[in-house]
Amino acid sequence: MSAGKIQVYGIGQCPLDHIGRIEAYPPPDMKCEFTDLTVAGGGPAATAMVALSRWGISCAFAGAVGDDAFGGTIRASLKEEGIDTGGIRVRQGGASQFAFIVAEPATARRTIFWRRPTGLPLMPEELDYDVIHQAKVIHTDGLFMEASLAACRAGREKGVQIVLDAGTLREGMLDLVRLSDYCVVSEPFAESLVGDAGPLEACYRLKSLGPRLVGVTLGEKGYVALAGEKIIRRSAYPVEALDTTGCGDIFHAGITYGLVMDWTMEAALDFGAWAAAMVTRKLGGRKGIPSRREIEETKFDEIGKSRS
Repeated sequence: MSAGKIQVYGIGQCPLDHIGRIEAYPPPDMKCEFTDLTVAGGGPAATAMVALSRWGISCAFAGAVGDDAFGGTIRASLKEEGIDTGGIRVRQGGASQFAFIVAEPATARRTIFWRRPTGLPLMPEELDYDVIHQAKVIHTDGLFMEASLAACRAGREKGVQIVLDAGTLREGMLDLVRLSDYCVVSEPFAESLVGDAGPLEACYRLKSLGPRLVGVTLGEKGYVALAGEKIIRRSAYPVEALDTTGCGDIFHAGITYGLVMDWTMEAALDFGAWAAAMVTRKLGGRKGIPSRREIEETKFDEIGKSRS
């Protein structure tokens, strides 16, 4: 990696996704034909880096793959996007993270079957701390917990802003929340944290741990966030969704983009919600990422700058 040239340092999941389209999810012991198979890289942090790179942000990614064919495809797909992949460690004899996803356009649902990488996890001593110290933002999904915690601690010492995409309330995740500046969690994470008390209560609980901004993504219902003492509720942008894979990944990418561009948090959240809606128009989490031209046409750059 080239220290001093990287704006966003991503760390976390980088699977290879196989996405198929079905009419309806089948009952047990039934055959189900799928169509429109799409094979593409996935993962919350990795997909966010792809979006950011397409939007003109310099990114590096740290993760772990096996020495199988999937691992080579995963690394190549990120490198082709202009992302610095020097932080991806290849585990000899290990299997890369893999997912098969079935999308139901009629209900805007998708079901994910996934396998975590079987090799050693990414370790703290394998991180490039020179790049971490000079980045503007660390963006993590917390899969490699020890390495993620080490990266965030090192970044905080140098004033690097930290964005956490928290999908599952697993061990160590609340420690990452404490280290984060911006933490937006999934609805299942919020339910694991506060039960049926609701997403706003989850926001207050998360905010008490220290982040400047917290939020909960609510799928087609939009999101709720807490910025300081201000409550922000927004509905999802209306769109005819084909596949919701990658929505949360791109929502978080939008937040990170806003940070790099020095937008207000309200502008960054709004942009993230719009970009997340756009990605549902195609199968997979990357095909539908809006282009720089689409962003310019929507005037988000101007809106963000006017609010900052």
